[in-house]
Amino acid sequence: MEIVYWSLIAILFIVAFVGLIYPIIPSVIFLVAGFLLYGVFFSFEPFHWLFWVIQGLFVILLFVADYIANMIGIKKYGGSKAGIWGSTIGLIFGPFIIPVLGILIGPFIGAIAAELIFNKRNFTDSIKIGFGSVIGFISSVVTKTIIQAIMIGYFLVVVLN
Repeated sequence: MEIVYWSLIAILFIVAFVGLIYPIIPSVIFLVAGFLLYGVFFSFEPFHWLFWVIQGLFVILLFVADYIANMIGIKKYGGSKAGIWGSTIGLIFGPFIIPVLGILIGPFIGAIAAELIFNKRNFTDSIKIGFGSVIGFISSVVTKTIIQAIMIGYFLVVVLN
């Protein structure tokens, strides 16, 4: 039965990583669910207050990294808050409209559209800002992948010792 329990925990962690690509999947919830499932199946004893504080700080870092990476990517190329919002909306809806490629095309088009419509930018500048949104998204995914891997690694160190 232990193999089944570990398999379920591993599936939750895998879904958390899938959530980095498909932002409609709340990665953090699946990570924490994996931790809690371990506690239910095995024991909450390894999870001292320090474990929860450290994991909580990593959760905050995940949200901050996501926002900052997107903001820097767009701002570096001259974008505005409208571009950030357009990129975010494109990131949410892109994968549903254009499967697979929508994850990159959605934020790109969203940022371009927002800059064209709300800031009356020219098309060339808007394309640069759209490109910045894609760079921001990719750097966000890389950063959050590292943070989530550290969270899971810390979890494994705590429970396997």
